[in-house]
Amino acid sequence: MNLIPEQLPERRRFLRLTGSAVAAAGFLGWASQAHAAQPSVAPAGQASQPAAKLPPAVKLPAMQEDKTEKSEMPVQLGKDGRLGLAIVGLGRLSLEEIMPALASSKRCKVTALVSGDPEKARRVAAMYDVPQTSLYSYDTFDQLRDNPDVHAVYIVLPNALHREFVIRAAQAGKHVLCEKPMATSVADCQTMIDACKAADRLLMIAYRIQYEPLNRQVMDWVRDGSTLGTIKLIDMANCQNQSKENVRQWRHVKALAGGGALPDIGLYCLNTARFLLGEEPIEVSASQYSSEGDSRFTEVEEAMLWQMRFPSGVRVQCSSSYATFTSKRYRVLGDKGWADMDPAFAYEGLQLKRSQIASDTSEFIAPGIEQISTKVKNQFALEMDHFAECVVTGKQPWTPGEEGLQDQRIMEAIYESARIGKPVRLEPVKGLDAFRGTPPAKS
Repeated sequence: MNLIPEQLPERRRFLRLTGSAVAAAGFLGWASQAHAAQPSVAPAGQASQPAAKLPPAVKLPAMQEDKTEKSEMPVQLGKDGRLGLAIVGLGRLSLEEIMPALASSKRCKVTALVSGDPEKARRVAAMYDVPQTSLYSYDTFDQLRDNPDVHAVYIVLPNALHREFVIRAAQAGKHVLCEKPMATSVADCQTMIDACKAADRLLMIAYRIQYEPLNRQVMDWVRDGSTLGTIKLIDMANCQNQSKENVRQWRHVKALAGGGALPDIGLYCLNTARFLLGEEPIEVSASQYSSEGDSRFTEVEEAMLWQMRFPSGVRVQCSSSYATFTSKRYRVLGDKGWADMDPAFAYEGLQLKRSQIASDTSEFIAPGIEQISTKVKNQFALEMDHFAECVVTGKQPWTPGEEGLQDQRIMEAIYESARIGKPVRLEPVKGLDAFRGTPPAKS
């Protein structure tokens, strides 16, 4: 399903996407912001000047006949050794989580902002010491190619706009960190991957859970075969209650979101299950529903319930809802123990518990429950620091575009299963971590 017809110019495509939704008050602010025809943001009365052009890339001579080596030097950072990021989109996630996380980042800093709201951009720039000459609108986004202080972009926009801005970023010579879900169709995901490869730029999808220490601990237990034994079942849920005051927010508009609870929050269950096991599912079965008369869900699903079957025999049961009290948890069940994360997908406050067979006694005892603790670390800072390391070294990120593409394939199969009321088989994938790159360093 291709939501954005390729033949339409960008502005017309956006207007066609939004359609009558633009008239809704809650959506109007975003629509005017997303593609406002504005010059690069600058203080009143002051013309915006592009930064000096980047020096030509240092070319490296070929050493191997197969030409698989990099032909240019990796990114060289400034004196402070930190990667310069342009934050694209100044919505809630950027302002409440991503930009504050930069204070905890060892390798990244914000050096530019992209927004359709000039006043917001100026206010945020003042808070983070971003120069006025490094503020851009969506129309002047391509001028980022002339800013030597920007090494990469972090795209935090509605799902259907990811494709456009990933391609434009790559063509501007910038590496890309893109929020999840990667896009709204398999075709768009593949196009984004191809564009970054053609430009020799890295593309990483922001799956923060895969970099978080407690979740990585569970992954180690699942895969070591001894801590929990043979894994049999995983039960997962990610649910929240969407605001009834802003029924036309972009997440409720199918053309912008691609779907409802599944791609927004259900994706955490899907991606985390794949991450924990390292395997890829071979079959999905699903059902979805929306409550009659609820104006939030006239275009997208309220809830998705699905099961995944993996080659090892593990069954994963998942539920995701936009209309229940918050629940963000999972439990992994093996034949020798279990691990429980509750909350598991929140930005902070994660809690991990474990219970397993006692190895030092033959007597039956009620299994104890152990609380697992670790030093709290900012999830966004961890993923950004891994991205920065990959940009500098040229290594493939742990969660590259191929990881996002695989999730999109599976989500489309889940929707198809819900539509036809039958299980849907998936193409078998051999090996562990088939779509992942370089593992992150121990944090």
